[in-house]
Amino acid sequence: MVTVMVCDDSPTVRASVRRCLSAIPDVTRIATAASGEELLARHPVETPDVVLLDVQMPGMGGLEALRRLRDSDRRVTVVMLTSGEAPAHVAEAVAMGAQGYLAKDASPQEIAAVLIAMTDDDRPAHALPQQRKGADPGLTEREQQVLQGMSEGLSNAQIGKELFLSEDTVKTHARRLFRKLEVCDRGHAVAEGFRRGLIS
Repeated sequence: MVTVMVCDDSPTVRASVRRCLSAIPDVTRIATAASGEELLARHPVETPDVVLLDVQMPGMGGLEALRRLRDSDRRVTVVMLTSGEAPAHVAEAVAMGAQGYLAKDASPQEIAAVLIAMTDDDRPAHALPQQRKGADPGLTEREQQVLQGMSEGLSNAQIGKELFLSEDTVKTHARRLFRKLEVCDRGHAVAEGFRRGLIS
C-alpha cells in the first residue's frame, strides 16, 4: 500500500496524474499541492510514502523544494515530474537525492512500475544505478543517438525524423537503453547519461 503526494502548479497536470494514481490498486491515498511552499507546509501532516514533484514551478521551484524536503527528512522518497524540457535540472535533482523521474503524461502502468521500484523493501530507494555509475553500459551508436535526442527534449517522433528511423524503431532503441542503464523513463535515462558522461 502506497500513499502519494503530487506537487505541480498546473491543475490539469495534478488532475491527470491523480487520475492515473487512482487507477493503481496499491495507491491508498493521494494528496496534492500547487506549489513548493504548499508541499513543504503539508508534507509533515500528510507524510506520504512518495512525493511526485514538478521540476519547474513558479515561486519555489522543484529543485529548491527537493532540497528543503531532503533537509527536513533524509528518508523522503521523491520522484520528479518532468516534461523533458530541462535535462540539466534532471541531473541536478538526482545529485540532490531524487530517486526517479516520470513524464507528466506517463501511463498508470509506468507510474505503478516506478512506485513499486521506489517502495520495494527489497530494493531501497538509494540502491539506484548510480552505484555503478562508472561502468560502461555498452550503448550502441543508435542508442547513444536516441539518448542524446532525449537530452535535447525531442519526442520519439522528432528523434526518428532526425535519424531517419520510424517512431517504433526509436521506441525499441529507447527500451534497450533503458534496460542497459537500469532506468524506468526518459528523465532518469537523461540523468544517468549526464552522470556517466554519455551525453555531450
